Amino acid sequence: MPEATNPFIGIVPERKMTDAELLRALRLNLAAEEEAAHLYTAHADATDNELAKKVLLEIADEERVHKGEFQRLISILSKEEDAFLAEGAEEVNAMAAGREPSGTEEAKPAATAQRTIRTIGDLRESARRDS
Repeated sequence: MPEATNPFIGIVPERKMTDAELLRALRLNLAAEEEAAHLYTAHADATDNELAKKVLLEIADEERVHKGEFQRLISILSKEEDAFLAEGAEEVNAMAAGREPSGTEEAKPAATAQRTIRTIGDLRESARRDS
């Protein structure tokens, strides 16, 4: 797996992640699983070797299972996640039915306006202060 998806680039801080940092890391993990599934499927599509194709597609399916695991964990740890997913699903359902999506700013979870978005830089700065 590419190092670009590792939020610590091989260096784990001396402290544990906060729940907010964990959620960000899990979202990176989710994206990495999506990328892996795409890559393995593309490799399967690019070969005529039936054994390789079969193995690659099986591994791609395993990555999709991992995506489900990460998404469920994110939903458990993030109070507003299910509301965002439901809103997105409803918007697509409306478009598929030929209606205009009804999502408005007021319909979004109130937690969105109040949450602080932390970055990897924040984590590094915190680690420097702690040393």
